[in-house]
Amino acid sequence: MKKEIRIFFTAMMFFTRIPCPPSTDHSEEYLNRSSKYFPLIGIIVGSLCALVFWLASFAFSLELSLLLSMVASLLITGAFHEDGFADVCDGFGGGWTKEKILTIMKDSRVGTYGVAGLVLILALKFTALKEIGPSFIIPVLIAGHAISRLNSAILIYTDEYAREDLLSKAKPLATKMRKDDFIIAIIFGIAPLLFFPNLWILLSIIPLLLVKAYFSRYFNKWIGGYTGDCLGTVQQVSEVVFYLSTILIFKYFG
Repeated sequence: MKKEIRIFFTAMMFFTRIPCPPSTDHSEEYLNRSSKYFPLIGIIVGSLCALVFWLASFAFSLELSLLLSMVASLLITGAFHEDGFADVCDGFGGGWTKEKILTIMKDSRVGTYGVAGLVLILALKFTALKEIGPSFIIPVLIAGHAISRLNSAILIYTDEYAREDLLSKAKPLATKMRKDDFIIAIIFGIAPLLFFPNLWILLSIIPLLLVKAYFSRYFNKWIGGYTGDCLGTVQQVSEVVFYLSTILIFKYFG
């Protein structure tokens, strides 16, 4: 149990800015096992964003409350996944070979593709959540953050790390997930969906699997696997796709 707690806090420290016990470090051993807690980290992040939205809604409009919850998400995670998404936009937008794509993604500067991608994906999040409406925003935020991170964990489980990128900061994530760790990730990722009054929400899993399948094929074609930035991209796109799927499910299945 003590080891599992350390693995969990390793994931918390790596993927968020939430304070962790002083004994927590970037142990490669623990980070290799931490991917099973990605969806649980999502539940925590989503819950904090939902709390910010709920508190803000007592004083501000729906729109401002949503923006504040999005700001909270960026602060809690240090824009970790958004940074990866921007890097992928720049890398795949401006590179035509594996080497060039990986080189661009490692560049700390954000280019035109990255800026455009960030603006569009943040706008999509805001608009989709606004359309979902205040009644369901809180459970949708929690579920969206959890299941989108599950999609990243699935990519780790099924795909290979791009070997040319082994010097990156996410190198420990190159280790494949164990089957029992993968099952734990699935449980944490799916659990928030079971609290919705309408279990048609489970249909959202289908488009999310399609997102994973598309990116898996795309990344393997161009760079021979995934990188840490690729995982962030899958998380960001999956989060938006979950929100859009939720809108359609609420519209057609009540």
